[in-house]
Amino acid sequence: MTADHDRRDAQGRQRSAARSRGERSQTSLAPSERRKGTDPARTAAFDVLRAVDGSDAYANLVLPPMLRERRLHGRDAGFATELAYGTLRLRGRYDAILTRCVDRPLDRLDPEVLDLLRLGAHQLLGMRVPQHAAVSETVGLARARAGAGSAQLVNAVLRAVARTTLDEWLARLTDEAPDAVTALSDTGSHPAWITRALREALAGNGRAVDEIGDLLEADNTAPRVTLVARPGLVDPRDDEAWGDADLLPGRWSPTALVLAGSDPTGVPAVREGLAGVQDEGSQLVTLALVATPIEGPDERWLDLCAGPGGKAALFAALAGTRGARIVANEVQPHRTRLVEKALRAVPDDAVETVRTSDGRETGAQEPGGYDRVLVDAPCTGLGALRRRPESRWRRTPGDLAVLTSLQRDLLSSALDAVRPGGVVGYVTCSPHLAETQLVVTDVLRKRDDVERIDAAAVLRSVVRPGADIPLADRDDVQLWPHVHGTDAMHLTLLRKR
Repeated sequence: MTADHDRRDAQGRQRSAARSRGERSQTSLAPSERRKGTDPARTAAFDVLRAVDGSDAYANLVLPPMLRERRLHGRDAGFATELAYGTLRLRGRYDAILTRCVDRPLDRLDPEVLDLLRLGAHQLLGMRVPQHAAVSETVGLARARAGAGSAQLVNAVLRAVARTTLDEWLARLTDEAPDAVTALSDTGSHPAWITRALREALAGNGRAVDEIGDLLEADNTAPRVTLVARPGLVDPRDDEAWGDADLLPGRWSPTALVLAGSDPTGVPAVREGLAGVQDEGSQLVTLALVATPIEGPDERWLDLCAGPGGKAALFAALAGTRGARIVANEVQPHRTRLVEKALRAVPDDAVETVRTSDGRETGAQEPGGYDRVLVDAPCTGLGALRRRPESRWRRTPGDLAVLTSLQRDLLSSALDAVRPGGVVGYVTCSPHLAETQLVVTDVLRKRDDVERIDAAAVLRSVVRPGADIPLADRDDVQLWPHVHGTDAMHLTLLRKR
């Protein structure tokens, strides 16, 4: 027997003896005996949840500066990001599970305690965190932020959650649901009204309703970071512009590059405004509007709802390659400033002005003043739930009446603002039928000076060579996360007679 073996054996006997004398691991201690606090990554994730719930903040705006401020990098930053975003995405699933483990309605819990339970549930059921670590670290955080009594509750509830596997929980939620929509909503972590709306949108766009499970799952999957190489500003093959970034070509858009990491701020082209973070679907609908043939002059373009500036920057860059110039219009002053920042690298001769104005009035103020108009209308954002996980819990069916009225007004204004022979692109980041097909139908019902353009044919013409993008047999376009790997962007193209 070697000396090393003797030493290891002696150490093992010492550990066993210590345990037999009553020394216990953290997970076997009562909550009052455990250490107070937890690691910085879990603390950051919890603070993001509290900011989202308590201040109506957006996780994608809160988390990055918090990681920098607290000097979290590498694996710690990745852990905090997955814990925060994953908990927000799957909140509905975890609430359905916690309801079965807590002896009171969840809305009677302190908000801090409920967020702690959700964080613990995600570690137990959604991440590869050992059970003892998930429970003990969350209890430590509960002691620090909510007190010893709350920590005892968190300990008891999380241990109840951990006694059942995720697959068993999902089966139980399905079996106990009163109907199929509730089952899908609980297991797929979407409000029931959104599940219904998405299922109706699938059917209304010629897709099978049984794809709803795949769509909900896609909404719950973290998207890859996609960059746009703005034409005329940067070449995707320019190694110096992209630095050490690990990039792959996008699936559909010739301007898209997929970033292997999660921090685009280290890419030189992004820092300089030559490129930006932009979903591939957002790139495609902008490219399609610019590629639509028109008769006569093609010199003055309008982005009617330009904030925060992603589409506006691509629109302006494309205008610069065509000898056109854009007017970027935004109703909110703080979003106007974001547009100005997004356009900082675009040549001055491609941007006529960036202004703050109500887009509903543009058609009356400048009738027939533009050759191309982009209407990226404010919407529920149901097409970007994977990217903005908190939005599904904030939106209500009551939002639709306000938004669809605004969308109709903006589209009508755009059609007044475009000249005869010019084109309008109506875009939403939502597949909801009320915000897409019905808005267009309602507006066109009152006009006889507009014709539809085959948007599917135009979009197929702008995809990367050799890419066969699957689109429904319709003259508008609806993209899907589970089919195209993009946000659920809608595009209708219209020509003024």
